[in-house]
Amino acid sequence: MRAAWATGFSGISSRYCSPVGTIERTIGGHLTKTTTDTSDLDNEARITLDLLNIVEGDATVSQRSMANNLGIALGLANAYLKRCVRKGLIKIRQAPANRYAYYLTPQGFAEKSRLTADYLSQSFNLFRRARTEGASLLAECQNRGWKRVALYGAGDLTDIFTLSAREFLVDLVCVVIGANDASEIAGLPIVGDIPSPDAVDAIIICDISRPQASYDRVCASFPPERVLTPGFLGIFKRAGGGGEGRR
Repeated sequence: MRAAWATGFSGISSRYCSPVGTIERTIGGHLTKTTTDTSDLDNEARITLDLLNIVEGDATVSQRSMANNLGIALGLANAYLKRCVRKGLIKIRQAPANRYAYYLTPQGFAEKSRLTADYLSQSFNLFRRARTEGASLLAECQNRGWKRVALYGAGDLTDIFTLSAREFLVDLVCVVIGANDASEIAGLPIVGDIPSPDAVDAIIICDISRPQASYDRVCASFPPERVLTPGFLGIFKRAGGGGEGRR
């Protein structure tokens, strides 16, 4: 591959990356809301992990801020908080100005460590599977003589596939993600419009958050047989579609 490639699996030191999406740390030390739905780590465990990290980062955080950071309704955030208190994971104390302070108990720290370990384990499982399927898709491009390939969607899969592409005689020419302040990702230029069939030989779907919608959008203006998808995204493919995602 002659295009620039990523230096590794993105952001393990600063964020958790997994099949359920990306959870990034804020400057204040707690986690922002996640962006995708769960598949491996169940939704309850994900929200619990987020909540424990929020409390650890800011003992005086309000329940409304918790809800905003978790991306859930205030009432649901309150329910999760009460459940953590009942389980002995979080302790509540009265604070000045009719506020409350929240603290992780030793059991809460232990549970947070366990859930984090599960998260990281799944992250590396995703990494291994994505490397394997990415290599398969890139090999298909190479075998078919498709030398100019675009990636659709930005995220962990984009980084992983860019890393894998250096092992094949394939040029990654751009990343299609629509409007974005950045000019490039992993050394690849960002474009907003789907390239024409004359500009690129194939497009690989890398969008974890909305894989089916992304696939359908690409196929609306690009030959479906030249649109490739990782099998684990579970995309329903059109007749004649390429790649491993056919169901």
